[in-house]
Amino acid sequence: MITLEDWEKQYPEKFASEEAVFTNIHRGDTIFIGSACAEPQYLVQGLIRYVQSHPKAFFDAEVLSIWSLGVAPYATEKFKENFRHNSFFIGDSTRNAVNQGLADYTPVFLSQVPEIFRRGLERVDVALIQTSLPDEHGYMSVGVSVDIVMAAAEVAGIVVAQVNRHMPRVHGDTFIHMEDVDYVIPHDEPILEYLTEADTEITRRIGQYVAKLVEDGDTIQVGYGSIPNAIVANLAGKKHLGVHTELLSDGIVELIKQGVIDNTRKTVNRGKTVATFCMGKQSTYEFLHDNPAISFQRIDYTNNPFLIAQHDNMVAINSALEIDLTGQVTAESIGKIFHSGMGGQADFMRGAVRARGGKPILTIQSTAQNGTVSRIVPTLSQGAGATLTRGDVHYVVTEYGIAYLHGKNIRERAMALIVVAHPKFREWLVEEAKKAGFVYPDQAIMPGEKGRYPEELETYRKTKTGMDIFLRPMKISDEHLLKDFIHRLSDRSLYLRFISKRQDLPHDRLQELVVIDYTQEMAIVAVVDDGQKGNEQFVGVGRYYIYPDRQSAEIAFAVGDDYHNRGIGQELLSYLTYLAKRQGLLGFTAEVLAGNEPMLHVFEKGGFEMQRRTIAGLVELKMMFKQETTGRSQKP
Repeated sequence: MITLEDWEKQYPEKFASEEAVFTNIHRGDTIFIGSACAEPQYLVQGLIRYVQSHPKAFFDAEVLSIWSLGVAPYATEKFKENFRHNSFFIGDSTRNAVNQGLADYTPVFLSQVPEIFRRGLERVDVALIQTSLPDEHGYMSVGVSVDIVMAAAEVAGIVVAQVNRHMPRVHGDTFIHMEDVDYVIPHDEPILEYLTEADTEITRRIGQYVAKLVEDGDTIQVGYGSIPNAIVANLAGKKHLGVHTELLSDGIVELIKQGVIDNTRKTVNRGKTVATFCMGKQSTYEFLHDNPAISFQRIDYTNNPFLIAQHDNMVAINSALEIDLTGQVTAESIGKIFHSGMGGQADFMRGAVRARGGKPILTIQSTAQNGTVSRIVPTLSQGAGATLTRGDVHYVVTEYGIAYLHGKNIRERAMALIVVAHPKFREWLVEEAKKAGFVYPDQAIMPGEKGRYPEELETYRKTKTGMDIFLRPMKISDEHLLKDFIHRLSDRSLYLRFISKRQDLPHDRLQELVVIDYTQEMAIVAVVDDGQKGNEQFVGVGRYYIYPDRQSAEIAFAVGDDYHNRGIGQELLSYLTYLAKRQGLLGFTAEVLAGNEPMLHVFEKGGFEMQRRTIAGLVELKMMFKQETTGRSQKP
C-alpha cells in the first residue's frame, strides 16, 4: 500500500513548509478558499499565522469563497489592510462583515461561477483546498465539496492541498492528481459539520404538505435548513425516489439508508444520487466514503437548468425569506440586509418547470421574529433582491396549506397567498391588497376563528361507481373555481339548484358563497384533482346553513351535469351529514322543486327520518338524523 510518505519521497518539492508555501502569495492576489464544510481550516489558520508573523508580506489580497462556515478572520477589521473578502454566497461568519461594508458579496447563480473563472472575469492566483488521502494512483478526492472547487483549482496559478485522512473519498468528478497540485500540507482534523435547527411543529406541518405533492418515482432536489430537513423526514413513506440536487443533506442520506431513495426511475444518471456538495454530520460523511452509488459533480453540471429539465418528474423544493402577494420571492436578503445568496434555487426551480411532470415547490414559514412579522407581504421589503420572479413561482407551501400561483392573475394570486398566510395577518393583507388594487375594493374576509380553514376536514372518497373524488371545505380563494362550476351547469340544472332564472354571477354574489363562517355554515366541494397538479375542478358543491336555534340546518347541493349518476351527490350528502352530527345538529331541512327527481332520490336514500310536503310545486323536506346509523364510518 502506498503511503503519504511514499508520495513525499516521489514529490519532495510539493511537501514544502508552511512558510515556503505562503511566500507565493503577493500583493493584490486572489486567494480561493474551499467551500462550506470542506473549508481547509488548517490552511486558513496558517494563512493568518503567516500574516501575523509577516505583517507586510502582502496587501490588498482578495479572499474568494462560497459559504464560509468556519472562522473567517480575513473578513475582520484587524486584517483589512491584508485581505478583502468576496463571497458568492454569504454565511453566518461573514454576514456582518458584508453588511458593514468590510467584505463584498457577488450576486451570481452558482452554476455560472466556473464559467466566470474560465473567462477570467474572476481570476484565482492561489487556491487553498482540502482533499482526501491520495490513492495508489495518486488521485485525491476533494470530498464533500466539488461545487466550484474543481473549477478554481483548474485555473489557479498555485494549488495548495490540505490532505486530511478524515475527508471522505467521494465518487464522481471529484479527483485531482498529485501532479496537478503545487503544494501538499498534510494535516488531519475533523471535517466541519453542519447541524440544522431542530424540527418544530411548524416545519413538520410544512413537510406534511410538501409530501402530498411528491409522488413515488419522483426525482427530488432539496435545499438547506430546518424546513427542508422536515420535508425529507416526511418522505419516508414514498417509494423509488431519485436525487439530483445541489446539496446532499443528512435527511437525504437517511432516506437512502431506508431504501426510499434508490434512483431506479431517474431519467438521467439512473442508479446514482447526484449532488455537488454535502453539509451534514460525521456519520453522513462516513456514508459517502468510497460509495459508488453517490456521484458528486461540478456545480455547472448539477445546477444546469437544461440538464435538470431532462429529469422526468423533477421536484425542486426550496425555501424563501419573503414572498409578496404578486408572487415575487426573495431568498437572499431581508430588505437591504444581505443574508445569503442567489445560490442554485432559480436554476432548479426553472429546470423543474421545464421537466416533464416537474414541480417547483417554494416553502416558507408564515411568520418570522417569533410570530411578530408576516413573511407573506403586500410587496417585497425595500431593497430586497428578487430571487424568483412572478413567473417562476408555482407551488407555495406554508404551515397553513398549499397555494398554486402559476397561470393565475394578480387578484387570484393575492387571495391564494392570503389563505396560507398566518391567520392574524390575513385581514391586514386583504386591506393592503385593496389599497394596492390587487383585489376587489369590497373584498371581504372572515376574521379570527370563524374564518379558520378547517383543513382537518379534507378527505378522499370513492363513489358508488368507483370514481375517486377529493372533498374539502370551500376556501375564500375559490371564487374563480366556483364561478366556473356554476357557469358549466346547464340552464335546467341552474334553475333546479337556485330556483331562479338569474344567470349572472357578479363578485358580490359569489363572495357571499366563498367567505365562510365555519361556525355557522359549512360548504364542501367535490374535486376531481386535489390540487397536486394545480388544475382543480369542482364537480359538486354542497352546503348547509345552521338555524339560530342550533338544532338543524338548511342543506342544498349541486352536481355538474357531466357528473350526474356517478354517486357524487350521495357522497356530499353523506359527508355533510357526518359534519352536521359532529356539530350537534339534529337534522336538515331542504326545499326542492317537485320536478327535481334526482335530488329528491338522493335525499330519500340518505337514511333520514323524513317528512315531506308539497306546496305550489315546491317540496319541503324535514330530515331528522337517526340515532343509530349503519354502514361505513363517515369520518375523514
